[in-house]
Amino acid sequence: MENTNQYEATKGEQLVLQYKVKLPVEQAEKPALILLMHGVGSNEEDMFQLADQFNGNVIVVSARAPFVIATGRYAWFTVDFSTGVRRINEEQAEKSRQTINLFINQLCERYMVNKDRVYLGGFSQGGIMAYSVGLTYPQKFAGIFAFSSRLLTEIRHLIKSSKELEHLKLFMAHGTLDQTLVIEYSREAKAYLSPLLPKLEYHEYEMAHTIINQELEDFKKWLGDF
Repeated sequence: MENTNQYEATKGEQLVLQYKVKLPVEQAEKPALILLMHGVGSNEEDMFQLADQFNGNVIVVSARAPFVIATGRYAWFTVDFSTGVRRINEEQAEKSRQTINLFINQLCERYMVNKDRVYLGGFSQGGIMAYSVGLTYPQKFAGIFAFSSRLLTEIRHLIKSSKELEHLKLFMAHGTLDQTLVIEYSREAKAYLSPLLPKLEYHEYEMAHTIINQELEDFKKWLGDF
């Protein structure tokens, strides 16, 4: 591995998830960590396209979800619409929650990460998992972020107390034109989480189920410098 701003494609032989990682240009002690998680039906290449947005003493990791839908397509959990009601595979969602938690431990050890500067988030189902992990293991994170996502009702009983969450920054963003996960999901999540997280920042954009430049700029301001 060169000591330059290279992309390390790894099969994660010793880690529980496969991933891609962008390392800092210069080797420095205790880098920050940003863990990106893709939506259902995608893979680690998708969110890794954002890696160049983040510079400084930070490692950017894009993880592949563990459940295979088809060749090159993965999910953190499957969703059943056959009854006309959205029903998640709760066993898979819980397994992913625990796996991501372990994966973060492994990343922190492998890359000697500053454990006070770990950020977790993602798009759509990746954002769902960011809520599920970040709000139940808040001591591990400086901040979590969710793009065009929703908060699972199934994990609400596991969310930690306001005292345990008060340090945690949360960035929420959603499109008013989203027809995949309608904006009401984020509005409901904001209403539920606002009393628990004083450092919650919420944005709405005139966009569909996607990520736009203005959203990224707002997100980078929220992150700050590394």
